[in-house]
Amino acid sequence: MSVRQLKGGRLVLVAGLGLVLAGCGIRATEVPTDFGAAPSRVRCSLSDSGTTAAQLSGKVPVRVFLLCGASLVAVDRAVPVPDGAVGAKRRVLVAQGLLDELGASPPAVEKEAGYTTDVRAGATVLPPLSGADPDDALRLSIAPNDLSSYALSQVVCTLSDSAASDGGDSVVLGGPGGGELRRYECTDEVKQRPGDKTPPSSNVTK
Repeated sequence: MSVRQLKGGRLVLVAGLGLVLAGCGIRATEVPTDFGAAPSRVRCSLSDSGTTAAQLSGKVPVRVFLLCGASLVAVDRAVPVPDGAVGAKRRVLVAQGLLDELGASPPAVEKEAGYTTDVRAGATVLPPLSGADPDDALRLSIAPNDLSSYALSQVVCTLSDSAASDGGDSVVLGGPGGGELRRYECTDEVKQRPGDKTPPSSNVTK
């Protein structure tokens, strides 16, 4: 058999194989197509973290800052606030709801996306000491200095971004009793590097 006949036979064989594959609904390819399982949820990305109308019943929409990818990322929540709560009472109720959310384990969908929290459950918010503290002060059952850098950053950025403070990306915090009060700021650096950048603070006097 000549070389030309051999080449011709190979061409016929390849063409026939292509027709067989096409008839089976399989496209012939020279590139491997097995890339493994489909990728999981993109890290630090939620398809929909919005709060529904049902979840808002008797509650107010808020944002809390969780840890994800070594940064602080805001997610939507809703906390209960009774009708008629105003002033310091409203701030305390909002702050308590936010601390409860920070201390709770993130839902499964957020865990899957890499969200965590360093705030321990059980912390409580106390109102300012009458006649001693500024009206916008919040006292925690755990002194701010006793919180980890991550937890303090979460608390400061969450509270300063809410009705628990008077705005300005800062919040006045202190520990239980008559300890000193400090105004803590939530900066871009704190949000980007909460483990390395402690929220800047300054002493507060009435």
